[in-house]
Amino acid sequence: MNNGIVFDIQEFSVHDGPGIRTTVFLKGCPSRCKWCHNPEGLRGEPEEITGPAGKRIAGKEYTAEELAAILNQQAEILTMNKGGVTFSGGEPLFQALFVSEVIDRLQGLHVLLDTHGYAEQKEFSLLAEKSDLIYFDLKLIASEAHQRWTGVDNKPILQNLKILSTQNKPPYVIRIPLVPGVTDTMQNMHDIADIIQKLKRGPERIELLPYNTAAGSKYSSCGLVFKPDFIESKDINIKLSIFNDCGIPVLVK
Repeated sequence: MNNGIVFDIQEFSVHDGPGIRTTVFLKGCPSRCKWCHNPEGLRGEPEEITGPAGKRIAGKEYTAEELAAILNQQAEILTMNKGGVTFSGGEPLFQALFVSEVIDRLQGLHVLLDTHGYAEQKEFSLLAEKSDLIYFDLKLIASEAHQRWTGVDNKPILQNLKILSTQNKPPYVIRIPLVPGVTDTMQNMHDIADIIQKLKRGPERIELLPYNTAAGSKYSSCGLVFKPDFIESKDINIKLSIFNDCGIPVLVK
């Protein structure tokens, strides 16, 4: 039996998947992306943070039964609106066994896994086979650039994406955060398009996520310093035609 650490449970979310959803934000992430929007989710343990309303603890421990019970209480309204539960973070694969046990206890709820795919194959496959939809973040293809900007190697990410594409289900969406001068370069977009074209089963669509300049506003409350190392105000100019040959719909969020 595995307990888990959650730093937020957001109800009535309409931005984290189809329908009205409850999004569970799990603590802990192996990556250290320079543009991370949820620094309170990086560390795996509860921590004290300081916000406009004062100090609070980010991170609460739950058993799988406790968290599943909270989510099941919302099942009627979630299913009525063709929604469900989204597991995000942090990185939900960081607590894969816990998330798996929670999913096993859900009562007919649609499950979306929002991940960047960095995990051992067995952990990724464990949650992938229990999910109804996967949002798969793809940031950088060049290995050195990925290591520089995220702090981790992208080989496990690309391998898990390849494995996902060889399975008949679940459907998945590739999401690309557009970080100025980092991920939004023509070379990186071409590299991503090339990877997608080589997949055995492509994504339902590609989503381009514009950079949010509010990314660094939470860092000081977590005792961290925001050092993006890129120019946040740089204009993003993506040519959607890059993805035309993929034959997959592209959505700019």
